[in-house]
Amino acid sequence: MSLEPLLNSSPIVQIHAFAAIFALLIGASQLILRKGTKRHRAIGYIWTTFMIIVAASSLFINQIRMFGPFSLIHIFSLNVLLMTPLAMWRASQGNFKAHGRTMKITFWSALVIAGIFTLMPGRIMHQVIFGS
Repeated sequence: MSLEPLLNSSPIVQIHAFAAIFALLIGASQLILRKGTKRHRAIGYIWTTFMIIVAASSLFINQIRMFGPFSLIHIFSLNVLLMTPLAMWRASQGNFKAHGRTMKITFWSALVIAGIFTLMPGRIMHQVIFGS
């Protein structure tokens, strides 16, 4: 394992990858820790910020092109950009069940499932984890 491929990549890829790593760690802690506390809310804002950074930065990563500059994985980005504010709105309205469900779906789809795609051969994270 070596961070060299990531550190040699473009700044947008670095921002995207490091924000995704932080979002994964913070999101996992949110799933485990007690809900409804001030800590949960504060960490939630931090997680949401990282998720928006991950989604927005991904729109500028266009190595795989299927539909103009975009690929199917960009659907996850659009999902985050739509669902994260929706989930926050649901919490502000007191609909905590829908808030939790939306955040969990966003975590698993945008970080875990999309993250698995980054481990495909030829991708930078594959090189980071498994070498070239």
